[in-house]
Amino acid sequence: MASTPHKEKLSAAIVNPKCDANDVALLKEALVAYEDWALKLSKLTSTGKDRIREMTGLLNEYKDFLEVDLIAKRGSAFIKRQKGQMKLDNSVMEEFLVHLVTDKILTRLPKFSLEIGPQTAFMSLAFTPASLSALGEKPAVTLKVKDTDFALGKTVHFQFSTESSFPSKLTTQGRLMLAVLSAECKINLDKTMFQEAAGTAARFKQGCPTSRYYLLVEYLDMEPEDCRLTAIDNVFLLRHVKRLPFEKRSVYAEVKRQHQEFPIDSDIVWRFVGELQGFVDAVWYDAGKALQRGSFT
Repeated sequence: MASTPHKEKLSAAIVNPKCDANDVALLKEALVAYEDWALKLSKLTSTGKDRIREMTGLLNEYKDFLEVDLIAKRGSAFIKRQKGQMKLDNSVMEEFLVHLVTDKILTRLPKFSLEIGPQTAFMSLAFTPASLSALGEKPAVTLKVKDTDFALGKTVHFQFSTESSFPSKLTTQGRLMLAVLSAECKINLDKTMFQEAAGTAARFKQGCPTSRYYLLVEYLDMEPEDCRLTAIDNVFLLRHVKRLPFEKRSVYAEVKRQHQEFPIDSDIVWRFVGELQGFVDAVWYDAGKALQRGSFT
């Protein structure tokens, strides 16, 4: 999938027949601002934590323009109402995360090409023969997958057959995207979203027990919960703030004030980078050292 998910969402919105001429003009203005943001990111020469600080500054600058100056101040009722459905806002963070996976931030990345960004990721695989006699036919395989906002992984190709020679008429072939680390980007997080994410995390880890799953949230709309009671590895609260009350969410002055007072915190982004680096560095399992450890895990 594209490594520029936000650009794709802007481009799709521009040709959306439900957007009127004023909407299209506003979205084209957003696309120009996006190109400027992407260019500035590409010109950064810093590394490590300094790079994260500069990247986060550019992120806040672009999001303030898109979400405050354009959508909140000048957006039509349709754009304001459908911005979440069209993913005009949370796709910014999706694209930002792609830029974290670089040797200018992370060390000891593998030499092969990783698949990074929004993906349709593997959750489970099951054999589903229709009857006993079907065991002599091409294996029936059911894959369960789910879209995720950000994934780090690799495509795995497979084939199953009821014959060792793998004749085509008795062989099922396919592929799956194995996401060993996933993150969902949420503008706001409420209790229902959290519970859904916990279920998704559990299913991802059934398919790949060593995988990690995170939530990156801008505005909290629930009471915090202990992630250790779920399969979610952590929830990062990027702005340290709760969601605006319903009656204030469309008020330009309130949206502007919240953006100014609670920008995305580069220190929280850096903590997420620490999770990425720890995952890159880790040996996920080494059975050969069980006796040395004195335990299986």
